[in-house]
Amino acid sequence: MKQMSEGNKQATVIAVTNQKGGVGKTTSAVNIAYYLAKAGKKVLLVDLDPQGNASSGLGVDKENLDVTMGEVLLESSTMAQAAIQTEHKNLWLAPTTSHLANVEVEIAAMEHKFTRLKAAIASVAQDYDIIIIDSPPSLSLLTVNGLIAAKYVLLPVQAEFYALEGLGQLLETMKLVRKGMNPSLELIGVLPTMMDTRTTLSNQVHAEIKKHFAEKVFKTSIPRNIRLAEAPSHGVPVGSYDRWSKGARAYKAVAKELAERIEERQ
Repeated sequence: MKQMSEGNKQATVIAVTNQKGGVGKTTSAVNIAYYLAKAGKKVLLVDLDPQGNASSGLGVDKENLDVTMGEVLLESSTMAQAAIQTEHKNLWLAPTTSHLANVEVEIAAMEHKFTRLKAAIASVAQDYDIIIIDSPPSLSLLTVNGLIAAKYVLLPVQAEFYALEGLGQLLETMKLVRKGMNPSLELIGVLPTMMDTRTTLSNQVHAEIKKHFAEKVFKTSIPRNIRLAEAPSHGVPVGSYDRWSKGARAYKAVAKELAERIEERQ
């Protein structure tokens, strides 16, 4: 059993969100969670993407799960029942399977369809320092649940030509969520991913991201890195797979900067 965090301190909840797939969203969620846990924070990673890649990326056998995020959102099980301790110290996972896609359809017809994740997270918020939500790559009901449950949004953006396309829609959704059900939602950081500083295009896109988001952009970018690509197939974060790789060092630096930004805001 994990110990409760001291006092009545509530976890800081961060949704890692981008409606585009293939931007390093799950890779970022898994590796930032891993490095925050390494730094001594109690971290829960919530896999809210029906693809379940965060669960696989932490070595979970999805065929043998008793409770997943599907049951939590249907309220037939609690978040505490879903959370499993990973093999990495201080890091827990609320796993998911493809069944979550069906659950999303079911809860669309139910009461409190937008706030189910918020309620589930509130029930364990005292047990952790940080809760990270790996959102699906879409502006779906699940994504909106994540935005309503979160205090902060971390936005990974791929350094490629169409990177900024579609972000307007996500920022608009965030604005609507702020107006309605979560007034304190804040963009805590924009993380350029898959950077290749040797190419003019990567550098141009990075400059464009900085122009749009200014001080929100993390000082460290995530490079294209073969070790980062390989780690999920071994069911471990890159820091466990090859901690000296460029990808591992970059995520370690981003996790440190994120922790500092959270600290500044508290």
